[in-house]
Amino acid sequence: MQIIASPTERTTAATDAVIAAVSLRYARELLGYRQSNPWKAGVWAATFGTLSASGLLGAVVHGLEMPEERRTLLWRPLTLTLGFTVALFATGAVGDLLGERAARRALPGLILSAIGFYTISQRIQRGFLIFIIYEAVAMLFALAAYARLAQAGRLSGSQQMAAGVLLSILAAAIQASSAELVIFGIPFDHNGLFHIVQIAGLPLLAAGLRAALDPVP
Repeated sequence: MQIIASPTERTTAATDAVIAAVSLRYARELLGYRQSNPWKAGVWAATFGTLSASGLLGAVVHGLEMPEERRTLLWRPLTLTLGFTVALFATGAVGDLLGERAARRALPGLILSAIGFYTISQRIQRGFLIFIIYEAVAMLFALAAYARLAQAGRLSGSQQMAAGVLLSILAAAIQASSAELVIFGIPFDHNGLFHIVQIAGLPLLAAGLRAALDPVP
C-alpha cells in the first residue's frame, strides 16, 4: 500500500499515530496502579487503550491509499472502538462522582449505548454525526462531574480532569466543523485540528488521574 496523496489526510494520519502512541503510554502507566485501585486503574487504562487502538486504525484509514470499499470496512471497527472509549470515559467519570458501585452498575448500559449509537450511525447518512452527538453528551456530563468535584474539593486532580474534558469538547466541536488551517506550512483539515486539540488534552487527563491515584503521603 502507498501513502495517501492528500496532504491533509497525511497530517490527519500522523496526528492519529501520535494519539495512538501517547494513549498507549498512559494506558501502560495507569496499569501500574492496579494494586492500589484495581477498578479505577483498570477502567481508565482501558479508556486510553481503546483510544490508542482507534488512533492506530485512524492512521491506517487516513494515511494509506486503498479501495473505498476497504476504507468503509475499516471505518466500522474504528467507530465502534471510539464508542467504547467514550463509554469507558463516562464510566470513569461516574465512578469519580458517585463511587465504584455506581460505576459498575453503569458500565453495561454505557457499553450497550455505544453499540446502539454505532448501529444507528451505520444505518443513516452522515452517521459519524451521531457519534459526535453521543460523545458530546458524555463529555458534557464528565465536565459537569469534574467541575463539581473540583468545586467541592472532593477529588485530587479534578481540576486537571475538567480542563482535559473541556479540551476534548473543544476538539469535538472542531471536528464537527469545516475548519482548515496551515500551521508552519503544514495543512490541517478539521480532523487534523481535532487531533491536535485532543493531544493537548491527554496530558491533563493523565495528570489528573495520577493525582487521584497516587497514595496520599
